[in-house]
Amino acid sequence: MEQAVPVEQAGETRGEGTRAVRAGLPAPVKHEPTLPGPVFAAHYHLPGEPTGAYTYGRDENPTWTHLERALGELEAPGEDGIEALVFASGMAAISAVLFSQLRAGDAVVLPDDGYQALPLVREQLTSFGIEVRTAPTGGDGQLEVLDGARLLWIESPSNPGLDVCDIRRLTEAAHAGGALVAVDNTLATPLGQRPLALGADFAVASGTKQLTGHGDVLLGYVVCRDAALAASVRRWRKIVGAVQGPMESWLAHRSLATVELRAERQNANALALAEALRDRPEISALRYPGLPGDPSYPVAARQMRRFGCVVSFTLPSKAYAERFLTSLHLVEEATSFGGVRSTAERRGRWGGDAVPEGFVRFSAGAENTDDLVGDVLRALDTARETAA
Repeated sequence: MEQAVPVEQAGETRGEGTRAVRAGLPAPVKHEPTLPGPVFAAHYHLPGEPTGAYTYGRDENPTWTHLERALGELEAPGEDGIEALVFASGMAAISAVLFSQLRAGDAVVLPDDGYQALPLVREQLTSFGIEVRTAPTGGDGQLEVLDGARLLWIESPSNPGLDVCDIRRLTEAAHAGGALVAVDNTLATPLGQRPLALGADFAVASGTKQLTGHGDVLLGYVVCRDAALAASVRRWRKIVGAVQGPMESWLAHRSLATVELRAERQNANALALAEALRDRPEISALRYPGLPGDPSYPVAARQMRRFGCVVSFTLPSKAYAERFLTSLHLVEEATSFGGVRSTAERRGRWGGDAVPEGFVRFSAGAENTDDLVGDVLRALDTARETAA
């Protein structure tokens, strides 16, 4: 296995943009590309005993290796012994941690306001004899049901409500009681917060969203320090076969190079949009963790370096929200978030989220700020006028 190029040498500290551009690259080889192309292989030449880095395509792939190194460098820069594992989707990564660590009779604490698929996971965990407890993200509500748990699952900021909890506080309490901690870092990305630095055992995310940022690849990953924990997650990946394709891995790695540039514009757009919406009379329950005055802001400001690209708010009714969405010119109606093109949706159309019918989740893209904010305000005006 070729050696990676260390992004940081001893005594050096590199900026996040430099790290993103260089993360996971192999040592340079004359006449070879800086980032090698995807390796399409189900099997490898393997004479004699089956030893070495690559044996079979369900176990390892050189293209995964580059991406996993890059993810480890972003989640825990400058640290040795970090292990990252890529998966075919964010849900594959979430499932790998939960089902590799929990056994019948264990208790797990989940957020009751987290990602919409968590209730499906809860149903499966319960069927396996695992006790599932839930509590809100905001106000560190999960502390109240932590006693005796095997695993605490944190989602901060939560999706779609954008509540934030004190990750370090919850992690310290969980470890004091013998529990492991996993943090879903999808909305923040490693540029927004680093769960391992806040004490978590696992940083888990859907790289489909802002991390890769182009809406063209499904990706999940798990990063941890403990080799035994990593081995158990890797074993689950092998058993289930929830592996990432080499083309998707290569596309994801290529996209990481621009993550800081994208995040800077997207997060600035999100804040500008939140500020513009703050005094609109038709808007209620406006949430953005980076907006001073938001209920999450005091905690978010302590543990996050960036606050994400998602803003949420509620319009007076389902019909009002749909008029607003159809009046947008620069924003696509889509169910994901984090892409370079702004997206928005009325979350109530899916069911499963405890939100009002007029609740809108808005993902700020990389458009020029004035253009994006102007388009949103114009669409709000149109929605109000057509309601009259």
